[in-house]
Amino acid sequence: MGIVKISDLMHENLRVAGNALSRSINAQAEHWMRVGMLTEMHPELDYREICQLLIQAELSGGLDVAVVATGQLGKRPRAAATDKH
Repeated sequence: MGIVKISDLMHENLRVAGNALSRSINAQAEHWMRVGMLTEMHPELDYREICQLLIQAELSGGLDVAVVATGQLGKRPRAAATDKH
């Protein structure tokens, strides 16, 4: 863990967004960093899909940058074809 220097304006934006979403300033900053990282690594995904990836990652034990970088995060096995009668 370390210290990250940010502008006063960004700190205020984090405070406002964190309060609105019931997150601490640190939790809000980490959320925005995760979303930004996933957006850069997967530009084809929209915000909803990125949030789904974050939820899947949490259910799998947390976000692992190596897994995200390889494109394995969010991969689901294909469902078996079903016959419709």
